[in-house]
Amino acid sequence: MSIIKIDMNSPEFQAEMEKTIKFTDKVNQQFGWVYNPQAEVNEGVQMGLARNKMMYGKRFCPCFMVEVVDDKPRSVEDRICPCKPAIEKEIPEDGLCHCGIYCTPEYAAKKAAEMGMEEAVHTHSRGLTKAEAQTLLEQRELDGDEVTSLIEARELGMVDFKLVDVREHMEWQMGHIKGADKLVPTSSFFAALEDAKLNKDENIILYCHVGSRSAHCARILNDMGYKKIGNLTYGIVSYGGEIER
Repeated sequence: MSIIKIDMNSPEFQAEMEKTIKFTDKVNQQFGWVYNPQAEVNEGVQMGLARNKMMYGKRFCPCFMVEVVDDKPRSVEDRICPCKPAIEKEIPEDGLCHCGIYCTPEYAAKKAAEMGMEEAVHTHSRGLTKAEAQTLLEQRELDGDEVTSLIEARELGMVDFKLVDVREHMEWQMGHIKGADKLVPTSSFFAALEDAKLNKDENIILYCHVGSRSAHCARILNDMGYKKIGNLTYGIVSYGGEIER
């Protein structure tokens, strides 16, 4: 079969898209769900549902393949919107369906707050609120802008954490993140960790040069019972804040 092309600007597709939007509105109303706060997610799924309706006569979930069996189209996981896995498992457990369009009100509110936080962090349009800083601190992987924002929030008394450098002493001397609290080199990790006297219940953010050593140390600390470990994913080379020498 050659590639099936559907003109998104055609009257037929636009009419089907309008019907699909009404359909997803009705699904949300029926189950007490809400749309994803990311509008582009909703539009993409709705376009996929409309496309499948035109091609196959059914609103198969667009995130899953459709195969033809005995001349009849069928979703490989029997995913027809609103699908059974979303109703019974994904949304109750994860807060959203696999395709991402349907969410619980609680998930959508949390996601919207995270989106506002991420915009503030990466555009530097404003400082974080205390709630946003606390939410950010709970993330296990952090980029340079996020660590910068957390250090600023810590200086304002909004959050508390230990920033731990796991590089070697020579690297520390060459330059470390201003505000780093401890040096726990991987070459003497367990002895230095004991000297650092870190609390297993406190928030700890690790960093190294490019993120590999700190990610490994994060796994070790998690196995040792440290509960709140964050990692500067791409290391100090990705950090745009102040470096102390």
